[in-house]
Amino acid sequence: MGLMDKIRGELVDIIEWIDDSHSALAWRFPRYHNEIKNGAKLIVREGQEAVFVHTGKLADRFGPGMYELTTENLPIMATLQGWQHGFNSPFRSEVYFINTRPVTDFRWGTANPVTVRDPDFKMVQLRANGLCVVRVVDPAIFLRQVIGTDSQVQIDEIGELLRRVITLAFSDMVMETKLGVIDLQGKQVELSDKLRQFVAERVDDEYGLGIDAITMNISLPDEITNAMTRGVAKGVEASGWAGNVGDMQRYQQAMAAEAMVTAAGNPGGGPMGQLMAAGMGAAMGAQMAGQTAGALGGQPAGTPPPLPGGKTFYLAVNGQQQGPFTLDELRSSGHLTPESLVWTAGMPQWSPASAVPDLAPLLAPTPPPLPDAAPPAPPAE
Repeated sequence: MGLMDKIRGELVDIIEWIDDSHSALAWRFPRYHNEIKNGAKLIVREGQEAVFVHTGKLADRFGPGMYELTTENLPIMATLQGWQHGFNSPFRSEVYFINTRPVTDFRWGTANPVTVRDPDFKMVQLRANGLCVVRVVDPAIFLRQVIGTDSQVQIDEIGELLRRVITLAFSDMVMETKLGVIDLQGKQVELSDKLRQFVAERVDDEYGLGIDAITMNISLPDEITNAMTRGVAKGVEASGWAGNVGDMQRYQQAMAAEAMVTAAGNPGGGPMGQLMAAGMGAAMGAQMAGQTAGALGGQPAGTPPPLPGGKTFYLAVNGQQQGPFTLDELRSSGHLTPESLVWTAGMPQWSPASAVPDLAPLLAPTPPPLPDAAPPAPPAE
């Protein structure tokens, strides 16, 4: 290698950064011991910014475009280098390329739950996660506060920092809104932009980063979700249940079940807790049995059985079993026809009413009403 080739090899004449990683935020041009010569070409692509650093001090900055490095477009460098007679010799300088495009796939999540004071469930621990769109908005601050002397910076390298900032911002936002956990989960889209503002205020001036968007998914504890499903939350108004007997019964069953589980699972309850659980279980079973009988058309809960000694029948109406009915109740029900299927104790199977002798009096034809009396004959003349 000749002397001129060696000299040319020690001079940098093209400075550029070709990046296709989509996760790099900054990269230092590997100049090593080479010097940048007068008239070297600087190529800055869209979504990039080039920053010159000389002896640890921020110098000239370049946006997208191609530049020929001369004294005219390196005014700060000329001052730092003391070029009184122009840029006539090679110089040494660090060149950093900053990625100003947004990074759209940064995932965040709360490492620890955030405690929220809730009017219905008292103290609740929430978790949240989502996606964050982040980019460098101030390369000078980012260079000083984040890059330092690193040769490159990936989004993963500042991921823990960002997640910590977002978690603290989420906690502060929840405290400021003073909403309950149900309202927080119902307004996730609306609150996402508010969280973005909280985060942007903390990373802009301090780290030179901008937050374009944040998505947020709030997760409630399993016990809260189960309570909401059962409808036993404290905030449920009694008037909302009172209008529907079925809902009130289900509500009472859920409350009894919850109390039974609590009493049985209490290690300090001892035999008393077990007796309470057994008593509530029996009461709930009796209540559910009464409701089932009522749904099938039988005797509703709380009504006495038929008087002893009288035969009762079950009647099939529209494919549903109803009864038991006494003969008088069958006569007045209006549903008994000769083809109606009936059953009573002692019958091997359901049979048409016309085939049951005990029901014959109820199915006997009744005579039509008497015709009107004939008008009296006219008197004889």
